[in-house]
Amino acid sequence: MENTPISLTTIVTFLPIAGLIVVLFINREREDIIRWVTLGTAVITFLASLGMVAAFDASNPGLQLETYYNWIPGFNISYHVAVDGLSMLLVLLTTFIMPLAVLASFDPIKERVKLYYCMLLLIETAMLGVFVTQDLFLFYIFWEFTLVPMYFLIGIWGSENRVYAAIKFFLYTMAGSILMLLAILWLGVNGDTFNLPTLLEKLASGALVFPEGVEVLLFIGFFAAFAVKVPLWPFHSWLPDAHYEAPTAGSVILAGVLLKLGTYGFVRFNLPLFPQASIDLAPVVAALAVIGILYGAWVSYAQKDVKKLVAYSSVSHLGFVMLGIFALNAQGVQGGIMQMVNHGLSTGGLFLLVGMLYERRHTKLMADFGGIWKVMPLFGALSLIIVLSSMGLPGLNGFVGEFTILLGSMGSNFLAVGFTVFAAVGVILAAVYMLYMFGKVYMGPVIHPENERLPGLDWKEVAVLVPLIIMIFWIGLYPTPFFGMMDSSVDALVTPYTAPGGSVTAAPELAPAPVAAGEAASVGLAPGY
Repeated sequence: MENTPISLTTIVTFLPIAGLIVVLFINREREDIIRWVTLGTAVITFLASLGMVAAFDASNPGLQLETYYNWIPGFNISYHVAVDGLSMLLVLLTTFIMPLAVLASFDPIKERVKLYYCMLLLIETAMLGVFVTQDLFLFYIFWEFTLVPMYFLIGIWGSENRVYAAIKFFLYTMAGSILMLLAILWLGVNGDTFNLPTLLEKLASGALVFPEGVEVLLFIGFFAAFAVKVPLWPFHSWLPDAHYEAPTAGSVILAGVLLKLGTYGFVRFNLPLFPQASIDLAPVVAALAVIGILYGAWVSYAQKDVKKLVAYSSVSHLGFVMLGIFALNAQGVQGGIMQMVNHGLSTGGLFLLVGMLYERRHTKLMADFGGIWKVMPLFGALSLIIVLSSMGLPGLNGFVGEFTILLGSMGSNFLAVGFTVFAAVGVILAAVYMLYMFGKVYMGPVIHPENERLPGLDWKEVAVLVPLIIMIFWIGLYPTPFFGMMDSSVDALVTPYTAPGGSVTAAPELAPAPVAAGEAASVGLAPGY
């Protein structure tokens, strides 16, 4: 490939770094200026990502808005970033969540303010880089770099056991990534490139062939890193500690975006690179997903602490995402991607609610609340919408994702009907533990005098919650634009899995995509990518 000009994808990815450089030159004592510059950077990044949507052609399944530069020619390593229907929604989710996380930090964060906001800007660039990179070496750099700012966010600004939680988070995710690094090295050495589209071309043409048994081993290498990050049961034990000890914005970013790096990795790498291994291991992954759905729901119900309940609910919700992905059909994968977005909105919203309560009462125990709706009626009403969204009420965003996933699971050629049945039980259990939590915290009489005069929402808290509510209703009532953005790319991705015969004998074939006027050529992906 020839070098191409800088695209909007690169600009959006590194805009937070530009804001970080500005923040570095601000005196640490000018905390208000630091806060507003960081918020302004996050908002500008979001607006720039809307420009990506405007330039994005949803009918083209190939890569768009590309930047390619032959970075380290001696090792066939390139700087290659682009978006398609598999990543565009997740880029938007990231840039949408970050301004809310920044604004939610204005009042709670009082110490080491400058360093804190630098960490937020660093992690935004790292997460965006994971979603847009098309080179395996560059992907690994962005992937590992997300660990550093989150480690400090938990370890410095977290609660009592923050150091333990930060180290556990770091070690778990680093350990899983080592196996992925070995798989990346094998692909780079044997494929003579780390560029993902080029590797797929070589697999399709037969220029790169996996020896017997190697495809499964490579799948497992990527699986190890992604399963820990999701987290898929039983690789989940780092998550409740990290969520519980993290500051509110850290929990929002962790639930809203960071966990999606794992589920996105399965869609971007495992499914197109290792199609036969994906088919062979789909029942195993789906079984772990269903266990996670039921386990997460059961353990959530047993919690006495509202933040731990929300943390364990992520294990259950992301089990649905994994079930959809490994249904290996268009409905399942679309539902999985949509549920990634929905989980980011709903669970991110739940963590914001918990943080707002904690700032008022400095406790997270459900027994310390009760009757909150009577004291804070607006807060109670907004909380109810987010809770109902998380449990999948029809008309709200959670239902759209879960229904599409169950539809894909039921129609899968590779999964038994039993997976869908047990997953549907998880939907019922979600209603049980979410309504139990809502009843304990918001309903009934005000039994604690400390709760009688809690202040209502201020303008910053309203400004954080209202955008989430708007998106919850928009996706729940009119999801067509969101599905439309990924339709063609998902159809191309699952073509090998929906072809007659139920097995894959060759990697997906690539073909050039049309070149938009005035833009550099995109690496187009024909049906099969």
